[in-house]
Order: sequence, then structure tokens, then C-alpha cells
Amino acid sequence: MLKYVNTGVVFQEIPDEVTLAINISNCPCHCPGCHSRYLWEDIGLPLNTEAIDSFVNQYGKDITCFAFMGGDSAPMEVNQLAQYIHVEYPEFKVGWYSGRLRIPSIINKTDFDFIKVGPYIRHLGPLSKATTNQRLYRQNKEGGFDDITERFWKK
Repeated sequence: MLKYVNTGVVFQEIPDEVTLAINISNCPCHCPGCHSRYLWEDIGLPLNTEAIDSFVNQYGKDITCFAFMGGDSAPMEVNQLAQYIHVEYPEFKVGWYSGRLRIPSIINKTDFDFIKVGPYIRHLGPLSKATTNQRLYRQNKEGGFDDITERFWKK
């Protein structure tokens, strides 16, 4: 079962979106240098459709996007929640930040508007550094994904 520890309305995780970032626990990636080690534990509240409904009631007028921050221990559940949001709340976009190198093939990537992949590697830096190994992709009109990572880099 997916569990979340906390949420926050953020402006930098998904370009051009006001995003509700949902921090999911029980992360199996355990990246060295992780800034959210508390998410390695299996703690928090259930992240299910009832929680999504509650978030919409609480934040719906203030956000344009949901971002699942983690969930690599239960990718199918993340996928099901993305589908739920797109069916029940089509006005919102959905992103997924995964610490994996690639999204599992059992996931329907087109259920996501944005997908970030890649473990955090301290010496390569976060998305804001041009040296990062992490990549953020945006779904295009044809259903493919375009790499938009450079949007995070200051010029």
C-alpha cells in the first residue's frame, strides 16, 4: 500500500505548473546523499483515491498539477492514481518523480503528463545542474515524451 508523509504546494518541480508534491514513503532506491532519508521508512497515511479527493477539496483551486514524489515500491498503485486523477479530475496534470533509471514496462506512461527518472547522485547534482543524470520528460501531443530537463538550468 502506498503511504504519503506530507505534501506541499511547489512551483519548481514541474515547469509552468503549480504543483501539489506528494512525498511517498517506503522508497526502495536509498540513493546515497538523499535529502529525504525519512522517506525510506514505511510510514505515513494511506495514499489512495480518498486521499486524492481530499487533496482536491483542500487544494483544488490553488494547484494545476499533482506530482507523486516516489512510489517506486508500488509503481502500479502510482499508475492507478494517475489514471484516477485523469478520469475524475481531468483539469489537473499528473507528474511522477521516480528514482529509478527507467519506468517499469508495466506502467502506462501516457497516464502521466510528466515523468522524472534517475536516482540522485550527489556529485552529478539535482535537476537544476546541467551535469545531472536525472531527466524530466513532458508528454507531447503524439503521446511521446520530450526531455525538458534544461528548463531547470539557469542560463
